[in-house]
Amino acid sequence: MSLSDPISDMLTRIRNAAAARGETVNVRASKICEGVCRVLVEEGYVRDYKRVEDGKGGMLRVYLKYGPQDEDVITEIKRVSRPGRRVYSAAAEVPRPLGGMGISIVSTSSGILSDRQCRQKNVGGEVLCTVC
Repeated sequence: MSLSDPISDMLTRIRNAAAARGETVNVRASKICEGVCRVLVEEGYVRDYKRVEDGKGGMLRVYLKYGPQDEDVITEIKRVSRPGRRVYSAAAEVPRPLGGMGISIVSTSSGILSDRQCRQKNVGGEVLCTVC
């Protein structure tokens, strides 16, 4: 089965697993999905992720994170740039969800970065998604 937007599929699986209070979720592995997972771990939205080989290209097992009183860490995860409408942003104009309390994940020439890293490195790119 061909998947036209693997990033949207990954975000939807994470959103659904968090709503169902799952501990882990498996998503199809790709370099861009692995980069998004790396940023989510660095920013503290998920505990960890690891690549699991399944003989068909691999899967990423994402370990979800919850607060001390079992509250959601990820309250909203939304796709910004889609295959039908790409959204690009300069370094100074990368969106700040919730006034800086959330993050934007951006695909740049330096790899997949958070909005804070984009401002530090002064690089812009395609805004993949926002996480609050």
